[in-house]
Amino acid sequence: MTVQLATTDADLAACFPVMKELRPRLKDAAELIAAVRRMEKEFYAIAYVAEGGRPVACMGFRASEMLARGSHYYIDDLVTLPAVRSHGHGRTLLDWLEAKARAEGKVAVHLESGTHRIDAHRFYFRQRMHIGSFHFLKKL
Repeated sequence: MTVQLATTDADLAACFPVMKELRPRLKDAAELIAAVRRMEKEFYAIAYVAEGGRPVACMGFRASEMLARGSHYYIDDLVTLPAVRSHGHGRTLLDWLEAKARAEGKVAVHLESGTHRIDAHRFYFRQRMHIGSFHFLKKL
């Protein structure tokens, strides 16, 4: 499996059906493209794995640095199409980002996962990730 970066609008549009699985509020590919173009200013990118020329797993991530966490990559989105889950695509994306992080001297890879995503949590534990903190929020 090869990891590719979605750099063109066509690449991002091709990622839309996969990203919509995780982010159903997205109306269409144009909304995804516009959001990604805005977030690129915050070092956001989408990497993907394809089968038959079409993305089947996507990972939205960004480079970040915080006093509490040091220089790291943060995964905003990690999703695989249901029909091809448990085929190694998510692991491939995580392994790719971990290798990229190590090569760039990052100290960690972080992600947050909704408390209801039990299957995702099992996957993260299998990838040797652990729960490092609680995330608190207050909707405004």
